[in-house]
Amino acid sequence: MKLLRVITVAVPSPQLPAEPWGGFEFQPCDDLDAALAALQQQPADALWVRVADTAALHELQHWSALSAAVGECALVASLPQPADGLALVGRGAQDLLPLHAGAGDVARALRLAVERKRIERAARGTFATDVATGLPNREQLIEHVSHLLALREREPAPMALLAVRVEGFATVQARLGGESAPVLRRKVAVRLRAGLRASDVVAAIAPDTFAVLLAWIDAPGDARKVADKLLETLQRPFSLQGEAVAVGVALGVSLSPGDGRDAAELLRRSVALAAAAPAVGRAGYANFSERGAQPAANDEE
Repeated sequence: MKLLRVITVAVPSPQLPAEPWGGFEFQPCDDLDAALAALQQQPADALWVRVADTAALHELQHWSALSAAVGECALVASLPQPADGLALVGRGAQDLLPLHAGAGDVARALRLAVERKRIERAARGTFATDVATGLPNREQLIEHVSHLLALREREPAPMALLAVRVEGFATVQARLGGESAPVLRRKVAVRLRAGLRASDVVAAIAPDTFAVLLAWIDAPGDARKVADKLLETLQRPFSLQGEAVAVGVALGVSLSPGDGRDAAELLRRSVALAAAAPAVGRAGYANFSERGAQPAANDEE
């Protein structure tokens, strides 16, 4: 049985039995920011977070990288009262455990969570588009990028993959109710698509994250120009139910061939950067090659 790589957050000296659920390789992290950095450096099968109290639960629920994390691996959370974390399931968590669950129960939960994640990805791969927006989904995007990279194996040509994280859907849903959040998500998708060339691809890869493939760029600086343009476009208020609605936006950029020639790796890197970039009240973007967030010109919401 495959050895599972598990990133842990605030889990003291994890020790799980290897049988009957297989072995585990742990990478301990003190906090969520360290976990994001670990995910950015190397993929993991699961993320196991120990949520000790209400403050820790609030932090996890409002973690800007939550969508990025559940897109990459299976999330399992240990809580004093698992029922308090049901909202995490809606955000993509695979399992909730009592804080003091036995080692055997944790091993079982991690193994099954990873298997559920694998099945979930396979099921999503059977659909070519994201139902809510009509855009290609994550699996479709990775397949398309992989095909382009294979075609350019002999003569690599620059391309860029941008991750666009949008904050504000939950606020809009709480404020306007009904289908307001899905409607806003579709409006964001339309505006992204309208701001790009016909050869570029926009995909919906998570509830709060889109990806943009710039299949042809003349120079790495072109990706920055497009990022600035998209940030400016999305900073204009949206009209929803007769009201003006603003969103926060953060972008992460990975470049090929400079940052790699594997589609999943390029997407993982740009998503991690978008998750780390600030997006509350202002917009920002990060470029993987520069190893840090760079502020972009923006207007206050």
